[in-house]
Amino acid sequence: MDAGRVDDVAAAMAGLDRARFLTPEQAPHAREDRALPLFHGQTGSQPSTVAEMLRLLEVPVGGTVLDVGSGSGWTTALLAWLVGPAGRVLGLELDPDLATFGAANLAACDLPWARIEVADPHLLGRPVPGGWPRILVSASARRLPAALVGQLADDARMVLPVGHRMTLVVRRGGATEVSTHGEYVFVPLVTP
Repeated sequence: MDAGRVDDVAAAMAGLDRARFLTPEQAPHAREDRALPLFHGQTGSQPSTVAEMLRLLEVPVGGTVLDVGSGSGWTTALLAWLVGPAGRVLGLELDPDLATFGAANLAACDLPWARIEVADPHLLGRPVPGGWPRILVSASARRLPAALVGQLADDARMVLPVGHRMTLVVRRGGATEVSTHGEYVFVPLVTP
């Protein structure tokens, strides 16, 4: 893992105050290293978990990222910070109210190369020609979702919790490698 990119994750987290992405009731708890409730049973992930996921994802400057389960918009904004203006980030959120909340939070950050949309409830992810170079999933799948693995480009990475294990999927030269990196708790991933 590139040490410079690790420092970039810390800089992004320092530059994008988590409080801006929480409800007014939860904003005073933004500096606590724990998941915080949003609404409709959704949570904002714990900062140390988000940092670990972003480090595993190895987001390149100028990259393109799909953020599945974008929630309050914090991870989408962090990804946008990491890819910079030459990159592109699409956040997808299944809950329409949460997607609206997250999109408003993201818009306030002036990162126009990132956007949040309501996810199609009949489709996991968003297939694009050539696949996604990076996919981040912030909800726990019961098993590795083949639909998302199939949306990876060649030389791509995806980070997601599967069960309670943080999982890294790397696709290179047509081969897919899967490794696990610790145990975490997430809200469940809703699959079509």
